[in-house]
Amino acid sequence: MARITIEDCLKRVPNRFLLVHMAAKRVRQIREGSEYLVSASKNEDIVVSLREIAAGKVFIKEEDKEKVFIKQEDKETD
Repeated sequence: MARITIEDCLKRVPNRFLLVHMAAKRVRQIREGSEYLVSASKNEDIVVSLREIAAGKVFIKEEDKEKVFIKQEDKETD
């Protein structure tokens, strides 16, 4: 994926507002030390988070009427 677009992410997320919240939450997680879920060299944290969303590595889980963002574990084994 050379460039990431909003349309790439909207294939996984129902609307733009939710996408903004997901990306912001994921950027905070990355800046607090979370590992990247996709390979990304020399990219800003926001670009990495959007790539993760477009790749389906980040999703939403609802618990107790509050949305909690959980990262999806890779199912591939080496």
